[in-house]
Amino acid sequence: MDCADCARSIEQSLKQMPGVQSAGVNFATSTADVQYDPGKTSREQMVKRIGDMGYYAEPASKTPAADGSALQFQIEGMDCADCALTVEKAVAGLPGVESASINFGTARLAIKQAEGARHVGMAQLVEKAVSQAGYRATPVGTAAPAREVPFWRRERRVVTTAAGALLALLAFGLSLVGVPAPVINGLFAVALVVSGYSFARAGLLAVRAGRADMNLLMTVAAVGAAFLGDWAEAVTVVLLFAFGGTLQAYTLEKTRGAIRLLMDLTPSTALVRRADRAGGLPVMREMRLPVEEVQPGETVLVGPGERLPLDGIVLTGTSHVDQSPITGESAPVEVAADSEVYAGTVNGQGALSVRVSHAAADTTLAGIVRMVEEAQGRRAPSQLFADRFSAVYTPVVIVGALLVAIVPPLLFGQLWAEWFYRALVLLVIACPCALVISTPVSIVAAIGAATRRGVLIKGGATLEALGKVQAIAFDKTGTLTEGRPQVVSVYAADGNTSGLLAIAGAVETRSEHPVARAVVHATREARNGSAPMEASDFVSLPGLGAQATIEGETIYAGNARLFSEQGIELDGLQRELDTLYSEGRTAVIVGKRSGVLGIIGLADTPRPAAREAIERLRRAGIKNVAMLTGDNSRTAQAIAAQVGVDDYFADLLPADKLEAVRRMEARYGPVAMAGDGINDAPALAAATVGIAMGVAGTDAALEVADVALMSDDLSRLDYAVLLSRKTVRTIQQNIAVSLGVKALALVLAAGGSLPLWGAIVADMGVSLLVTLNGMRLLRD
Repeated sequence: MDCADCARSIEQSLKQMPGVQSAGVNFATSTADVQYDPGKTSREQMVKRIGDMGYYAEPASKTPAADGSALQFQIEGMDCADCALTVEKAVAGLPGVESASINFGTARLAIKQAEGARHVGMAQLVEKAVSQAGYRATPVGTAAPAREVPFWRRERRVVTTAAGALLALLAFGLSLVGVPAPVINGLFAVALVVSGYSFARAGLLAVRAGRADMNLLMTVAAVGAAFLGDWAEAVTVVLLFAFGGTLQAYTLEKTRGAIRLLMDLTPSTALVRRADRAGGLPVMREMRLPVEEVQPGETVLVGPGERLPLDGIVLTGTSHVDQSPITGESAPVEVAADSEVYAGTVNGQGALSVRVSHAAADTTLAGIVRMVEEAQGRRAPSQLFADRFSAVYTPVVIVGALLVAIVPPLLFGQLWAEWFYRALVLLVIACPCALVISTPVSIVAAIGAATRRGVLIKGGATLEALGKVQAIAFDKTGTLTEGRPQVVSVYAADGNTSGLLAIAGAVETRSEHPVARAVVHATREARNGSAPMEASDFVSLPGLGAQATIEGETIYAGNARLFSEQGIELDGLQRELDTLYSEGRTAVIVGKRSGVLGIIGLADTPRPAAREAIERLRRAGIKNVAMLTGDNSRTAQAIAAQVGVDDYFADLLPADKLEAVRRMEARYGPVAMAGDGINDAPALAAATVGIAMGVAGTDAALEVADVALMSDDLSRLDYAVLLSRKTVRTIQQNIAVSLGVKALALVLAAGGSLPLWGAIVADMGVSLLVTLNGMRLLRD
């Protein structure tokens, strides 16, 4: 398509196709943006229509993001953080691209297209730009991460290193037996080309993208050494760089393995019980199908020892299921009818039939994989510092290298060869690879390790923030307590306890609070399983209770504060209330405008591990642990004494919890808030780090919190704090070593005491060192 009139012809032809709402052809980029109904026409039909007009068209990736504006690509062979920035900049400069970002942890490139600039050829433009930068981009869907090519299959690293090394060894061997120098240098030149071609090409393409990356600097150094006649050192430089890159690729692949391990947990097929209509009347048959074809509501069969293919609810069968991939709990969990089970977990000895609750792309495990991918791609503050420092450091040193090569010979009559050589050494030192990779490799490793233990940490910024937390606030119900309160006493003013329960159950029947559910459960038991009385006009009163209309009269069920605000006296009930409060129990008062009808007492057992977990948090360096609750002060005091917190805040509305978190932050510094992720949303948002407890299978809680604990195991919390603090220390160590070695290398290079191969060893050696140091977090 080489004329604007041709573009208009294609545009008009596409608009005439059935189901096409709009079509626009961008002549400048040779791309078309078509909005159409897939039920009436297809992309293949549009491609054929364009082909019939004498032009060639290719559809874009078939797996763009759901909003149609974003594309994702797996980048093959990207094992250098500085190289990743080159790819990012090359793609960001494409027409129609609003932004491009590299997730170095997963080698994933995300493209957001500018509004109004979406077209079917964007995928090809991106693939071409990445190819020109020396890498390979493969479009991927958003449902699951693509698998990266193993490092040992990457031609750019291993094959060139091996071929170049063999040629170099041959040249060194021939030099020992007196072969003439031109022959030896010729072999060195071949070795240089074989080992350095891919790096030189990538370096030149980086220049086109407006960056001077490590590939370019190494190419200049190797060519410069060859220009000076030192062919052996030129080959040594390239081989050391290639070998170091191969080792770094290997170590990074190990670091990135957490996501691949998660991906491998889910079986690719499921044994489904489905109606077969082939013979006329439908007959239920068992058939093995790809998990992507199984729909919610269908029944899958899981044999002993098999992994569950999808999330669902157990219909029949009993067994023990190893849920460690989801919750991090090592002990198998007993399941029976109505139990919730998750894809990727391992069935024990029993056979189960499971009703599927989520499609393959929407399982809890798929959500974890997506969250881990996103988390590993979010830059931490220390990484932003490294990126900003590198952006200034590299051009400054390159300019310094040029001055070193030119100024002494021109102004002071020094030898050109000597100062040109020193400039080459400075060019190698100018690459900030070790500094750039020092943070992301640690973040990737730590998030991967935490995921294996059932702790989801949403990014490097959260990881660093959690490592600096000085105080933790816990919501009481469901966090420090079991969250399963039970009715233990009923006091009715008229002596009719069953009548009081019936009224209270009617008010609470539409509430989701654990206390309300306990009241409803007790009501059903008292009424032999029948439903509570009819109520209307239900209103939830957060932090207070609830109200509803029964037989034309407004009934309240809640705490003492609710009745105080309504102006309803509690005369004659204080003794009963005091008794409940002193025992650490929750009181649900039931009444109406004319007076109180009675009190229901509930007991919620503290978690057995709560006290020990709080002690471990103190040993981890937490200065203050507080409990927040909407219960009255005396009940809160009793529970606080049982679990061992330092402070407690009682009679709190949701807004009061937020204020309590702010007061703690003003006194102690960064504060974490642990709750259920939904009811405590304001406090979770106000805290430095919001932590949701026991969120396996709960999409809303996964989205709310900065840190999500898949199980209710409080010991996971001190593990997360310790891991984050270790990660912060590791990042600080890596940055310090990277900057320290660079500074030392600069001093030695300026004095002429650092050979070119030594600069390579220093740069690649430190890159490997910080990578291996970050990988230690994988073992935690």
